[in-house]
Amino acid sequence: MRLSFRASLALSLLLTSCSVGPDYKKPDAPTATQFKEQAGWKAGDPQDEVDRGAWWSIYKDPTLDDLEKQIDISNQTLKQSEAAYRQARAVVDQARASFFPTVTGSGSAQRSYEGPGARSSGTSFSTGAAGAGATTTVVGTTLDRRGGTAFDSFSSSLGASWDLDVWGKIRRTVESDIATAQASAADLASARLSAQSTLASDYFQLRYQEELKRLLDTTATDYTRSLEITQNQYNVGVAAKADVLTAQTQLLNTQASAINAGVLRATLEHAIAVLVGKPPGDFSIAPSKALTGTVPVVPVGLPSTLLERRPDIAAAERTMAASNAQIGVAIAAYFPDITLTGSYGSSASEFANLFASPTSIWSAGVSVAETLLDFGARSAQVEQARAMFDQNVASYRQTVLTGFQQVEDELATLRILQQQAVVEVDAVKTAQEAERLTLNQYKAGTVPYSSVITAQAAALQAEQTALTVTENRLTASVTLVEAIGGGWDASKLPRSDQVEDDTSFLHMIPITTDHPTSSDGK
Repeated sequence: MRLSFRASLALSLLLTSCSVGPDYKKPDAPTATQFKEQAGWKAGDPQDEVDRGAWWSIYKDPTLDDLEKQIDISNQTLKQSEAAYRQARAVVDQARASFFPTVTGSGSAQRSYEGPGARSSGTSFSTGAAGAGATTTVVGTTLDRRGGTAFDSFSSSLGASWDLDVWGKIRRTVESDIATAQASAADLASARLSAQSTLASDYFQLRYQEELKRLLDTTATDYTRSLEITQNQYNVGVAAKADVLTAQTQLLNTQASAINAGVLRATLEHAIAVLVGKPPGDFSIAPSKALTGTVPVVPVGLPSTLLERRPDIAAAERTMAASNAQIGVAIAAYFPDITLTGSYGSSASEFANLFASPTSIWSAGVSVAETLLDFGARSAQVEQARAMFDQNVASYRQTVLTGFQQVEDELATLRILQQQAVVEVDAVKTAQEAERLTLNQYKAGTVPYSSVITAQAAALQAEQTALTVTENRLTASVTLVEAIGGGWDASKLPRSDQVEDDTSFLHMIPITTDHPTSSDGK
């Protein structure tokens, strides 16, 4: 009857338990109705839609496609983020284990000997845990030929303790840990997007260096012909020696710039090798004319959708939820800890009698522990938790504002660069025509060679600027894709049940791990 009453009491406590602390409500964030810099922005065509996985496919570059696919497999920074998520998931499992009782068991078998001299001196033999208040007197003895006695002792015990989550401390802890794990998953997605966009930007800069070197090599060839013309003019006494030296200087400077472009290309190639997880010495990208003037239009959508499309915003929001739950954990410290305990054990001098009723003992009880005086420690902990929540709210709102800023920046950059590209096309045509006419005039002896130098420098500068604008437009489009989340959305965050199950979320991310496994795969 007593055990039934205690069980009923425990059940009543569980049924009437509550979770102290505020329930989480997502705070508002400043959101514009539309992007200001989107005015006049060309609407995306169906082929411009960003793939929710392979967003880089909008550039239609097979080499870039192959490189981006290697990010998920070999990038070490991404593996760090993936391991951090698994760590956060393990913390959730640890917290959930506190919902259930802790059960312990022990058993022992002992044989000891006591000589005849020990008995005659009046000593006694007993076994037990020192200082535990539990001593087992062994009854069974066996006499040997010398008059000594052998003692046999067998014992077993089973204990259990259960911390009742009456005030919701464990539930709030689990709630916080789940939100933290979800934030870690969002950090993983953010790291993945960052690595992908960095690779794409480096790739387009590498192709820019190739195009720049190609332009400089072509220009150097043209300057070589100009030098020959000047040298011929000098040989017949029409041109001055200074004109020849000026032409040589212009040629050498152009050749030096072409060499420097090769250096920058090598540096970018090494950076890409590290991003795909390969030693730079074992990695190379074949030269290609991949830097075209066609820049895909990136559909940005509405500002309100940005909150669901950026993983860094999702991580900040989940961090808020975690800190909100910690307020409840801190408040729960004001209430007593209630623990149910029970034990069952037996001891005997013969193993066959170990589990017989006369040799068994059991106990059951409940304990309550409460801090009576802490001089404001708990109230300070609650205030600390509330301040941390306020800090994370401000961080969340700042992350949202930064996200909007990045989108507006790249929209403005792309719109202005598009206008500049149109002007640069005309500037290149005009500069090339001026160069041609000036060189003909020099051949006819109507203008000095300095006019040729000026016209050639202007033509080269116009072509370099046009090339730079194309490269800037491509990298700006990559940055815009990253700013709008790269096709990611908050629905890809693991749910509470998925946080507990590796197979439901981690298998969506093809990242290989290097930790050792046992023969059973654990």
